[in-house]
Amino acid sequence: MARRPSRTLTEVELEFMQLLWEQGELASEDIEARYAERGTPLTGGSVRKVLGILMRKGYATRRKEGKKFMYTAQVRREQASAGVVKDLLQRVFGGSASLLVTALLDSREVPAQDLKEIERLIAERRKETENGNS
Repeated sequence: MARRPSRTLTEVELEFMQLLWEQGELASEDIEARYAERGTPLTGGSVRKVLGILMRKGYATRRKEGKKFMYTAQVRREQASAGVVKDLLQRVFGGSASLLVTALLDSREVPAQDLKEIERLIAERRKETENGNS
């Protein structure tokens, strides 16, 4: 069965987006060099293919500068994160936020400081909901 195209980011696409969010604007050669520095060389064609996919999905844009194209993120990191979480929530947990949180907590990898922050965020959201601001 053929894999259906995903509107959310794959692992490699997310790595490219991380670079664009961190650097602001990069040429495909810059991305190729970053991967080579990490010891994971990619061909120029592979880099351009992933950038093309990111543009088709609406995550990146490009502009011509001399003989090369400069790529920038079109979507903020927060927007992309929300999309990935929504996709995960639907595909894996059937839309149930409580099942997602249960899976997270059952992983036993949640530091105490994160638990405190999660509790604070829940209390804040509960207060907003009670005041009719949801």
